[in-house]
Amino acid sequence: MRIGELAERAGTTTRALRYYESRGLLPARRDAHGHRTYDERDLRLLAQIRTLRDFGFDLEETRPFVECLRAGHPEGDSCPASLQVYRRKLQELDVLIGELGAVRAQVGLQLERAERARAELAAESLVPGGPEPVCELGGREL
Repeated sequence: MRIGELAERAGTTTRALRYYESRGLLPARRDAHGHRTYDERDLRLLAQIRTLRDFGFDLEETRPFVECLRAGHPEGDSCPASLQVYRRKLQELDVLIGELGAVRAQVGLQLERAERARAELAAESLVPGGPEPVCELGGREL
């Protein structure tokens, strides 16, 4: 198949395919007229790349999976190098989850603090002559 058909079937662009080719992830075969030609194996390589990219893997991280498929393995993640990328990605995700958990906890504390302060201001404003609630960010009355 030609590059346009492969792009359409893979749900990508010809530009992306040329880029993958330039990075050595997609083989560069040409017919007698100089046109790029592809087959079902190439479509499978692209499906592997796309799946990994959808999971947050950068393009270079897809290389071991692509090489595993090109070596004739039934799955791109059946080679030791692919498994190592999975392990590394899981470690990265664990770190991010920890960081996000800490940020979430901090935002929760800030929300509690802000709600308490607002409630205190509201209670004080019920007293004649008490202060008017003021938004800290914009200086406007609440």
